[in-house]
Amino acid sequence: MNWRRVILAAAVVAAPCVGGSAVAQELDYGAFKASVQPIFITKREGYTRCVVCHGGANNALRLERPGPDGFTEEQSKKNFETVSRLVVPGKPNESHLLLYPLVPQEGGSAYHSGGRQWPTKQDPNWQTIARWINGQK
Repeated sequence: MNWRRVILAAAVVAAPCVGGSAVAQELDYGAFKASVQPIFITKREGYTRCVVCHGGANNALRLERPGPDGFTEEQSKKNFETVSRLVVPGKPNESHLLLYPLVPQEGGSAYHSGGRQWPTKQDPNWQTIARWINGQK
């Protein structure tokens, strides 16, 4: 009996159970484009729009700046790729996109130099992004 094959076969069978999910969760581009991306450009009372600091920035959240007619398809795809690297699908409470701008009292990072965009996890925009990360549309 070839033990390497047996061990490999066992690993392949067990792999889908890792993390408690049989299928790896994927992020939905359409939901991102319709619900999440607009948050980055929406003016909210008392807050700076994300794209003001992160449009073309030299950090992990380097957003494309929209033109007068909004984001092009290419820009939206680039933003999706960028933002997708800052989230853990299915785990909003482990996703930098939500934690960095969240107030520390709610579990946010102490190191977001751009201010606090989310005063609480109950903030409608925080909730929208969390639903996207959880695979909801």
